[in-house]
Amino acid sequence: MIYLDYNATTPTDSRVVEAMLPYFHDISANPSSIHTAGHKAREALEGSRTALAELLKSRNDEIYFTSGGTEADNTAIKGTSFAQDKRKKIITSAIEHHAVLTTCEYMKKFGFRVVKVPVDHYGVVDLDFLEQEVDDNTLIVSIMHANNEVGTIEPLEKIGEIVHRHGVIFHTDAVQTVGKIPIDVRTSGIDMLSLSAHKFCGPKGIGALYVRKGVRFDPLSHGGHHEGGKRAGTENVPGIVGLGKACEIALDEMSAEEKRIRKLRDRLWQGISERIPELKLNGHPEKRLANTLNVSVKYVEGESMLLQLDARGIFASSGSACTSGSLEASHVLLAMGLPHDMAHGSLRFSCGRYNTERDIDKVIEVFPGIVEKLRVMSPLYRP
Repeated sequence: MIYLDYNATTPTDSRVVEAMLPYFHDISANPSSIHTAGHKAREALEGSRTALAELLKSRNDEIYFTSGGTEADNTAIKGTSFAQDKRKKIITSAIEHHAVLTTCEYMKKFGFRVVKVPVDHYGVVDLDFLEQEVDDNTLIVSIMHANNEVGTIEPLEKIGEIVHRHGVIFHTDAVQTVGKIPIDVRTSGIDMLSLSAHKFCGPKGIGALYVRKGVRFDPLSHGGHHEGGKRAGTENVPGIVGLGKACEIALDEMSAEEKRIRKLRDRLWQGISERIPELKLNGHPEKRLANTLNVSVKYVEGESMLLQLDARGIFASSGSACTSGSLEASHVLLAMGLPHDMAHGSLRFSCGRYNTERDIDKVIEVFPGIVEKLRVMSPLYRP
C-alpha cells in the first residue's frame, strides 16, 4: 500500500498519538475546572498553545483553537464581517479552497460584494489586479498561502503590503503550509491565519485560528468563556495536545523533512515525465510545496487513472478531497487556464513523512503502463 495523498490528510505520527493518550483517561478533566485535575488539563492545553505560537512566531494570546481549518476560515471571514457594519467588500482568489469560497458566497446574503483575484498559468495571484481592487470599502482579503491542488506558494509579504496600505485585514488559509514550510506571521503581514493539525501528521478534528492582537472578530458559537470568549465549548484537550506535539516535531524536523520529500517528488516527476509523452506539470515549477506534484495526462480522465492506481495499491488524488464527489473539473486548474479536457485528466501525487524511494520507484514502474492502457481505449488518442 503506497499512500501519496498527504495533501488530503496525513497519517497521525505515533509520537503524537503517544502524547495524546493520557488525556483520554488519566488526565481527562475539563480544563476550565478549578481543581487540580483541571489545572493539569489546562497546563497541557496552554503548552500546546505555546508550541503553536512558536511555530508561527506569534504571541500565545493570539491563538484560538478550533475544530479544524474550515471552522477557522469561517470564523475569520464571518467573524470580521459581523464585527463591523461599514466596509462591505471581500476579496479572495479564484483558486481558494471551498471553505473560503463558499463562505465568501454566503456573505453576499448580508450585502457584501465578493471579488475574486485571477491567477496566472502557474496559479500565482495577479498582484496588479489586487492593487486595483483593494480600496477603502474593502474589509478583508483572504488569499491562501499555498494551493492544495497544485502546491503553488503565494507571495504573502507582497500581498500584505498592498492590503495594509488601505487598513484592510489580511487572512490566509495556511492549512497546506503550517508544519511544512516556515511561517512568520509578523514579517508576512498576516492578520489572521487558519490551520489544521491533520495536514502535518497531527490528529483530525483540531485546528486553530491565529488573530493578530487588535483585530476584532465576533465568535461563531456562543456559550461559555472558553478561548478568551471567542470560541464557546469545552476544549478538545487530547486533540490540542496532539496539535502541540505535531508543532514540536515540525519545529525540530521540518527543514530536513522538506529536503527529503522534495527529492522524492522530483524523482517521481523525472521518472514519469521520461516515460509518458504529452504530460503537463501543473503549478509553479519552483515556488511550489516540496511534496506536491500535479500533472495532466492528455487523452485520459483522472478518475480512470485513480481507479487503476488504486487497484495496484497506490493512492493518489484528482483535485481536492473535499470535492471528490463532484464530476466538475477542478476550479483551480480552470482558473489557471487549462482547457476542460486537461483539467479532467489531472492527477495529484502528494508525498509525506512515511514515503520512501521504493514507493516512488513503484509508481514510476506502474503508472506509465496504466496511462498507455487507458490511452489505447480513448477515441481521441492517435499514437
